[in-house]
Amino acid sequence: MQSKPINILTVQFANEISQQEIPLFRGAVIHSLENNSILFHNHDGERLRYAYPLIQYKRIKGKAALVSLKQGTENIGELFSTKLQPFSLGTRVITPTIENIFPRNIRIQIWEHSFHYRINRWIPLNSKNYKEYRQFTDNSAKVQFLSKILTGNILSMAKGLDVRFEKEVKCEITSFTESTTIKVKGISMQCIDAEFKCNVSIPNYIGLGKHASINFGVVTKMRNKNNEE
Repeated sequence: MQSKPINILTVQFANEISQQEIPLFRGAVIHSLENNSILFHNHDGERLRYAYPLIQYKRIKGKAALVSLKQGTENIGELFSTKLQPFSLGTRVITPTIENIFPRNIRIQIWEHSFHYRINRWIPLNSKNYKEYRQFTDNSAKVQFLSKILTGNILSMAKGLDVRFEKEVKCEITSFTESTTIKVKGISMQCIDAEFKCNVSIPNYIGLGKHASINFGVVTKMRNKNNEE
């Protein structure tokens, strides 16, 4: 049985933005909308919404973008009913200009073959599993460990999108680099860039893992004959 298509809407802005400005961009968008949905910020008063983020703030080809999924595609309509005013990104002020809008319907499901992907600025490790990860002395053990975490991230994404898999998710990291250590809300975290193969069709530019809503864990397809949406 095939899964139902997932509605995805990408709003691409004309404004160039840096990775460091993504949280500021998120805050500015939220502040500019009078009746913004919880999906824009994942907060209900003082409580957090821990489910998979359905509105994600991105940097695509150097420019600011929003990727919305399922109910998020409906809430994103608030952007089109409100004239976005100039806002500050740290020390500079920009006037947000929508350049393109890309609607898609994509099935997130298991296939008989594998797709090849990249994932950038992925944060797989927390304080607990970081210590375990550092105990491994060879790459094969690290690959196995990280592949298990990535599989869990994919299953969490599917659960958040109400996708049910009838077969086993097979995911294997084929190469990785420990790219940078970054600070998010004052906490140091290890970022990893990796290539992996998986039998699940994953839409371009959605995030996996920690802080997926602010351009971490961004997945893109690598070109091969099986990579078709």
